[in-house]
Amino acid sequence: MNCKKITNKISSPIVASILVVEDSKFINNYISSGLSKLGHTCTQAFALQEAITQLFTTTFDLIILDLHLPDGEGEELLSAIHHLSDTKIVVFTSDDDQLRRDELFRYGVIDYFIKDKKIIKTISEIHQLIQRLEKNKGQTILIVDDSAVVHRQLSNLFKPRNYNLLIAKTVQEALPLMKEHSIDLVILDLELPGMNGAELLDIIKKNPHYIALPVLVLSGHNDAHLISKLYKLGASEFLKKPFVNEEISLKVDFWIDYGRKTNELACQQAILMDYKTAIDSSSIVSKTNAKGIITYVNPMFCTISGYREEELIGKPHNIVRHPDMPQSVFETLWKTIQAKKPWHGVIKNRKKDGMPYYVDTFIHPILDGNNNLIEYIGIRTDITEHELFKEKLRYELDISDSHYQEALNLHKEYEKAIQESTVLTRIDTSRRIIYANELFCETMGYTLGELKGQTHDMMHHPDNIEQINTMWEIVEAGKIWKGTLQYIHKDGHTVWFDTVMLPIYNAHNEIIEYMAIRHNITELIRAHYEIEETQKELIFRMSEVAESRNKETGNHIRRVAFYSRLLALKAGLPFDEAHILFTASPMHDIGKIAIPDHILLKPGKFEPEEWEVMKKHSEIGFNILHGSNRPILQAAAIVAHEHHEKYDGTGYPRQLSGEEIHIFGRITAIADAFDALGSIRPYKKAWELPRILELFEAEKGKHFDPKLMELFLENLDEFLMIRDKFTDQDSEI
Repeated sequence: MNCKKITNKISSPIVASILVVEDSKFINNYISSGLSKLGHTCTQAFALQEAITQLFTTTFDLIILDLHLPDGEGEELLSAIHHLSDTKIVVFTSDDDQLRRDELFRYGVIDYFIKDKKIIKTISEIHQLIQRLEKNKGQTILIVDDSAVVHRQLSNLFKPRNYNLLIAKTVQEALPLMKEHSIDLVILDLELPGMNGAELLDIIKKNPHYIALPVLVLSGHNDAHLISKLYKLGASEFLKKPFVNEEISLKVDFWIDYGRKTNELACQQAILMDYKTAIDSSSIVSKTNAKGIITYVNPMFCTISGYREEELIGKPHNIVRHPDMPQSVFETLWKTIQAKKPWHGVIKNRKKDGMPYYVDTFIHPILDGNNNLIEYIGIRTDITEHELFKEKLRYELDISDSHYQEALNLHKEYEKAIQESTVLTRIDTSRRIIYANELFCETMGYTLGELKGQTHDMMHHPDNIEQINTMWEIVEAGKIWKGTLQYIHKDGHTVWFDTVMLPIYNAHNEIIEYMAIRHNITELIRAHYEIEETQKELIFRMSEVAESRNKETGNHIRRVAFYSRLLALKAGLPFDEAHILFTASPMHDIGKIAIPDHILLKPGKFEPEEWEVMKKHSEIGFNILHGSNRPILQAAAIVAHEHHEKYDGTGYPRQLSGEEIHIFGRITAIADAFDALGSIRPYKKAWELPRILELFEAEKGKHFDPKLMELFLENLDEFLMIRDKFTDQDSEI
């Protein structure tokens, strides 16, 4: 796994200088305008000689070339510029002659687009091609073939696409290259001198380091027994010689892209574990479900509390609550986090042996992409020594006058500690700043001169307006307000503060000013958000990788997720359970990642033995997921295992029937079937809606839960709104 490619990936889209050679002014203008909006620089040419003149005066990254021009054929231009090796060429024409387009690849053409009504789609695909070409610079292909003709043909194909190429004529030459270089794909000729290609394939796939390495096999023979043997050895694709340039190019791009996605997923998992390790090693961490029951504690939590992990899991945090802590603190805490807002404060807890300890605590609700609550994470810092010192100080300040000087000295030291560690401002009764300490000025980017006489309004985040109004109502009524606020730094970025606002009284019990004491929690907030976003992305990327092998779109898993949540709510499931299903259902076919391509992508009906292999994806998905103790992955394991069970007991893999099938499986079965029937698949056309509804009526009580199916049909309009929102169809001009 090479995560360097991920961490160093391009942060913004690549832009290119493009020459558009097309005699139709409408099409030329449309393509040039569309690509310019995406950031590219476009130059237009409407005839052959005009294009040649441009090419010999200006350097371009990409040429979009029409084959039929008023003063000549596009091949003349290809011949003229073939020596410009750094310039990429795509052909854009109405000519769909397969032989002709295959011949054009020898000129270094990297793609071929047909003129039709979907010009918007073509513009998008050209933009994506430019991005992919940049990524290809980090990808290496090993070609193992003893034919110089094949070497030249493949070099003409893949060097213009920015791939790094290594050439070996024999197995003996190939093996050292594989040890010396990071190989992303192998193109392997079966008929080699000495040791043949099948033997090399066997060596590659028996090495754990290369188990996921895609291998495309070339052969002049097309024997079914031979092809079956190669797939069993681990070949990713089989192509018969002479191969079609466009076909091998598309398959290489697909497997390289699949490898990138797989590597990105593994690296995202590694990054998430790094975050977890960093926080676990430096903080006291716990997690609870939405009801406040502990689901995770790290070793530091166990150490400070004196409890073992098994004594804490499944219990509320009351197990460590100290009786000195007011009940009102926890009521405020719970009210805040249930409102999906973070809470910060100091909590006094009690160890198993009865001794007290203090923790500076930040509790953050974990939300999904739809702002629904999943769980809470608490990150704490041990401040026991600091709090015990404060208690000692309070005691010392209550002693007789004979110790006044010592108490005064302690007071000054404590004031110094607060000034250096706390973000502090003082505000007069007209809400204007009369003092800000150095830490506030440094944190917010203002000088004291810029702040004096101003209100905090110029720094308050617009999302806090209602909260600020409430705060002033409380403190102007003579009470203390505590909460978390967002501020806007002088340069525009957001700063988060845990804030205490309190009134200051004179000897006559009159409010003379207000003091705001803050702690900067910006980095902690950002860390939480990063962890949260990474978790969400991992779940979706796992599902996307599985679906991409099946040539499905990302919208298939989105539709299934939204259908499942809607049907769950219609069935009366609590919102949090419905949302868990929403997050888990995209992984219903995760097991297909282990199904061989020649079965998974077969366009026709499966043979009996192929069908048995295909059915294993349910158990494979379950085995991947069921070991986790996270509710979402547990739900995903159920969905993967049971979404092909049938209500009458004739499904697979366990022939469960009726309510033996978990409701998550029964719901996802309907959602998946509805989307699959209405979508194009390699082996069928999309069904019309009336035909789908006729099948659903017929299968109530057989394939599908009859009550759930009734709910689906009664609320069909809402499901169709989801279908229409996440369509796979591109708009046409």
